[in-house]
Amino acid sequence: MSTTLATRRLARPVDRAWRRDAAGLTAWLSVLFVVALWVSGRGLQDLATGLLTSAGRLTGLLSADLLLLQLLLMARIPWVERSYGQDELARRHRLAGFTSITLLAAHVVLITLGYAATDRSGVLAETWALVTTYPGMLLATAGTAALGMVAVTSVRAARRRLRYESWHLLHLYAYLGAGLALPHQLWTGADFTASPVATAFWWTAYAAAAGAVLVFRVGRPVWLNARHRLVVEQVVPEGRGVVSVYLRGRDLGRLPTAAGQFCVWRFAGPGWTRGKPFSLSAAPDGHRLRITAKDLGPGSRRLTTLRPGTRAFFEGPYGRLTATVRKGPKIALFAAGIGITPMRALLEELPYRPGEAVLFHRAARPEDLLFRQELEDLAARRGIRIHHLLGRRSPDRPSWLPAGYAPVPDEQVLRHLVPDIADHDVYVCGPDAWTDAVLDGARRAGVPADRVHHERFAW
Repeated sequence: MSTTLATRRLARPVDRAWRRDAAGLTAWLSVLFVVALWVSGRGLQDLATGLLTSAGRLTGLLSADLLLLQLLLMARIPWVERSYGQDELARRHRLAGFTSITLLAAHVVLITLGYAATDRSGVLAETWALVTTYPGMLLATAGTAALGMVAVTSVRAARRRLRYESWHLLHLYAYLGAGLALPHQLWTGADFTASPVATAFWWTAYAAAAGAVLVFRVGRPVWLNARHRLVVEQVVPEGRGVVSVYLRGRDLGRLPTAAGQFCVWRFAGPGWTRGKPFSLSAAPDGHRLRITAKDLGPGSRRLTTLRPGTRAFFEGPYGRLTATVRKGPKIALFAAGIGITPMRALLEELPYRPGEAVLFHRAARPEDLLFRQELEDLAARRGIRIHHLLGRRSPDRPSWLPAGYAPVPDEQVLRHLVPDIADHDVYVCGPDAWTDAVLDGARRAGVPADRVHHERFAW
């Protein structure tokens, strides 16, 4: 192992919480500034004479600001992504998105009703006049339709019916919607050009959102892929429907990856445009990378057909389920099913002394325990305690334990197996319901909230 890699593995990076606070404060200040712009543009005074129109102006301004904020949230800005983690960013992105589209709908309704009342015309006639005669309104209507389609396909029931790859492609229409709305805002949105301050703010906001997307969603992946040129080295079966893909490339010691992270992967050949997120299942060593996936659909199934030499393209790495969030020397890792992949990598990379690490490995059957031999070898070498949790879970209560433990509360079992569990950093990866049960059990066992770390890789 090189000196550089050895030093990196023994270091404990500091989690800079101020970055998270700075990002959140910036978002709230932008919303408050938009309201201030509306007030300075006689928004409050106009409520008395044109309630509907003035309220429509405010909802339109807030909708535009939140639209730009949600683009920034998912622009993969590294320091923001590392501060929040991909799953929390996705939740905040959805909240901002649904709020933005709701405010946009309110803007359309309120403005139309307000103009109809002023012109003393019918609502349908006023709608037609607005769309066909006002500059940029046809483009804005198309943009609203694109954003509406993104919102509808982001509803949980719709997401469950879509493959990740299809949902991801549809979601790209949010960029189209934001772009089509800009001419309307500049040509007919008086609040955007009412003062030099307003003009500077909105141009800066649009430039920041567009710049972040171009730099971090396009430029950075293109540069990293051109620099490292990853290709498939071999594909190794790991178990029933599970394969590992080993990748090699150039200068991998400089690739900013860490155990616990994941990338969005694409492979040359049919379907290369459809990316799929997979975690690293081994600590990066500067020579090659390994990802492991279970056959859960066409995207993961395609890994079984890859041939050595196939070019691999990636976006990332993403995720904060790494050493940066760790608070103390002791760690307890909980993994179920394919969730063992980032845990396996963390056990290899994290610094700890013998007896300071414990792994809870959940599977229905012994043959479903992935990396069993690797983990046993690692445990013997580094002094890891491993608890295999085999068998079906209890159907009578939400629990992360097999049904045989049903008579005993989860937290009591946890404290029995790890008496000082409250002194551990807890890392969790597995199905949502199982993860929720682990989080609840850890909380009841006295683990502080800031020492519990998990990511659901939500989309």
